[in-house]
Amino acid sequence: MAISPVTDSETIAEVAALARTIWNQHFVGMIGQAQVDYMLDKFQSPEAIGAQLASGTEYYLARIDGEPLGYLGLIPNKPEGKLMLSKIYVEQTARGTGLGTALFDFARQRAAECGAASIWLTVNRGNLETIAWYKHKGFEVVDEKKMDIGSGFYMDDYIMEVKRV
Repeated sequence: MAISPVTDSETIAEVAALARTIWNQHFVGMIGQAQVDYMLDKFQSPEAIGAQLASGTEYYLARIDGEPLGYLGLIPNKPEGKLMLSKIYVEQTARGTGLGTALFDFARQRAAECGAASIWLTVNRGNLETIAWYKHKGFEVVDEKKMDIGSGFYMDDYIMEVKRV
């Protein structure tokens, strides 16, 4: 298993393709195909990922035997002493292999390197398996947030946080 930074158009394209696969596997039943397509175009297209990288988001691609099977997006917030776990996704065939845990451990390491005291994230309130996984990793629900993301779509999320230690 290898986790490496996303730094060029080739790895950006790999993340965007992986996002399309994962989101269609996992989110269509939860939020519908139209919202999945909208969110992929708005947040996980090669152009969107490139813009996020340019604004300070860190992306990492996880491979098993050379095959891209997961990715991570992190946003350091030094003034608040927190690290946002913006994205952590694992392809369905790689779930249960420890890849998600490896990505989370990597996020904890980055939090330590950034001096962040905690890691926080948003998660769809209906994403029950993922919420349970986050709770298993020590996250707690600290707030709720419903956000209009345009075109009549909303993100209805919990905000979860874990202390870095």
